[in-house]
Amino acid sequence: MSERLAVRKTYKLFIGGAFPRSESGRSYAVTDAKGRFVANASQASRKDARDAVTAARKAFPGWSGRTAYNRGQILYRVAEMLEGRRDQFADEVRRAGASKSGAAAEVDAAIDRWVWYAGWADKLPAVAGASNPVSGPFFNFSTPEPAGVVAVIAPDSPLLGLVSVVAPVIVSGNTCVVVASEPAPLPSITLAEVLATSDLPGGVVNVLTGRRDEIAPWLASHMDVNGIDLTGSAGGDVPGLEDKAAGNLKRVLRPRPGFGAWTDDPGTARMTAFLETKTVWHPVGV
Repeated sequence: MSERLAVRKTYKLFIGGAFPRSESGRSYAVTDAKGRFVANASQASRKDARDAVTAARKAFPGWSGRTAYNRGQILYRVAEMLEGRRDQFADEVRRAGASKSGAAAEVDAAIDRWVWYAGWADKLPAVAGASNPVSGPFFNFSTPEPAGVVAVIAPDSPLLGLVSVVAPVIVSGNTCVVVASEPAPLPSITLAEVLATSDLPGGVVNVLTGRRDEIAPWLASHMDVNGIDLTGSAGGDVPGLEDKAAGNLKRVLRPRPGFGAWTDDPGTARMTAFLETKTVWHPVGV
């Protein structure tokens, strides 16, 4: 009996709920921790980044318009599917350099963190909002609303870091364009497959693989991007990206230890970083 040939997986981009190859036709080799070839990943271009922003903007009204309870249900469904593909994620994290036990622990932590953020969906408005005391016959309420389209530069932690920067952005109703880890992009595309087969609408999360130094500046300067998370950016690149983001007064998250660092225990800082506050006045008795 002849030896069976393995079916090699093709790792593509994730834009608008679909899996296109880069419009440039480029790809780059992904290697494991020992330098051995693992797969070819698509190398996204600036055109791919623009397409991803368009998809995220198109998805924003529908996603932000859903009830917070429904968003929580959908995110919990994603966690269920992550649990079902636990072994596959552990294998991909192990290829990036983790030990067998370390990879399993990272996958478990990523699933638990996704569930943690999902649980905040219908609680965030109460915690981040307020009924304000005012002088006069008025009710005064402040309520949080999603900022819009958020660009996320993911850290090199291939799964836990990725979950830590994506889940808090979308739980509040934002949509996002994620630049995945450049050296370890495979778990990000596998996560995209989970998102595509869950109830998450297409375009809410868009995943680009490739060179950060090529994609990030264009996302930072894009006039239809409302915020950017610089977690995965090299320290020397941050000032330039902040300067480009100032072109349309984007919200910029520049994490530091104790505030918004993905390695910290999860809190509300990452969720509130990309919220706007709307204050409403209403006369008493009307």
